[in-house]
Amino acid sequence: MAELAHEAGLAPPRVISGARLGYRHRARLAVRGRANSPKLGIFQEGTHRIADIPRCPVHHPLVNRVAAAVRRAVRETATPPYAERPHRGALRSLQVVVERASQRAQVVLVGNASDPAPLEPLARALEPLLANDLHSLWWNGNPERTNVILGPHWQRLTGPEAVCEHIGGVDVYFPPAAFGQNHLELADQLVAQVCAWVGDDRRVLELYAGCGPIGLPLLARSGEVAFNEVSPAGLHGLALGLAARPEPERARARVIPGEAGAALEALAAYDTVIADPPRQGLDAGLLEDLIAHPPERLIYASCDATTFLAQARTLTQRSPLRLRELLAFELFPQTRHVETLALFAR
Repeated sequence: MAELAHEAGLAPPRVISGARLGYRHRARLAVRGRANSPKLGIFQEGTHRIADIPRCPVHHPLVNRVAAAVRRAVRETATPPYAERPHRGALRSLQVVVERASQRAQVVLVGNASDPAPLEPLARALEPLLANDLHSLWWNGNPERTNVILGPHWQRLTGPEAVCEHIGGVDVYFPPAAFGQNHLELADQLVAQVCAWVGDDRRVLELYAGCGPIGLPLLARSGEVAFNEVSPAGLHGLALGLAARPEPERARARVIPGEAGAALEALAAYDTVIADPPRQGLDAGLLEDLIAHPPERLIYASCDATTFLAQARTLTQRSPLRLRELLAFELFPQTRHVETLALFAR
């Protein structure tokens, strides 16, 4: 990153840090072991051997309390954890999302079946154990042999349909299948920085918008904001967020569903483009279109430094876009990963 900044005539990127313990508001934990001795944790690097983590210090304390309650409920109901080789067992994984305002947890029990029946006793036992700590309880079915954590089957057992987070002055809604950041303190600062770079009265196109944590705060100050997203859960959360905005802001919003390529024809209508792609970076077609038709400003958020460096150099070498500012957010403390935020302008 420092080399890229030097090439652009900038100082080395400033690293913005936050809490290093207790920050993780989202967790997905594999469930293995035996019904009388369940293990909840993550896989050891390069293996499918589970590392049991009953009191993880990077988790929000409520995540650890939920995991403890699930362990107890598994033992009380004799619910068999998943075993990969024979593809047997009822409970595969646990997802926990902590809502900051209420300090309650959205809990997803991921089962090894296409219907919730095998996990119904566990769910009934878990609900009173969590009591006021519970925001909502969900069943997810993932009956295939796969490394993908969440399956295609969903059922809401109790509670609201989405966690609500106040970001950039607006409410943003996250259904359980939608992507959300773990380190919310730093994610708030990242959104504030994007809003500052965008300014007022801009026509904004946000690609890979998810539930809208970046674009929704811009509606109050922009001429128009177009949201592009492909995932049904992200689009559902975005619809909830838009419905909560005043009518004048909703009138300035446009939703473009589908892959980022679906928004290519809209590029010319917007002077500011925001992109927050997955690890593989900008779609190849999108990258080429940004080179051929560069906006006045491009704001690029990336969780993969290698991909970002390659695409940033491609943009600056093959288009009029130039790197103007570069920041690094330590969204993944105690790892080598950072979230890069870059401003390019013609």
